[in-house]
Amino acid sequence: MPSRGEEHQYFVYILTNATRVLYVGVTNDLYRRVWQHREGTGSQFASHYHLSWLVYYESHPDILDAIDREKQIKRWRREKKIWLIELMNPKWRDLAEEWFA
Repeated sequence: MPSRGEEHQYFVYILTNATRVLYVGVTNDLYRRVWQHREGTGSQFASHYHLSWLVYYESHPDILDAIDREKQIKRWRREKKIWLIELMNPKWRDLAEEWFA
């Protein structure tokens, strides 16, 4: 799990569900944000599609860099987002599966 105590760490992340709908977001606390998505309070889109599997994340020390990267990934075609996910997580496992056990 990414460290929760580090200052100035921002995350770009991708969530999915069993049908592989994709959601790209940015946060300064990945643990908390994934928890919110799992509880249905993360975003309306993620809640509507029951997106709770964390399949990709990357960290940035600067919030502006993280926001720029989020926007860049959101502009990509679905195929390129899948390529990015599979670089880190070829089996599409839930990277946060054990965080809340």
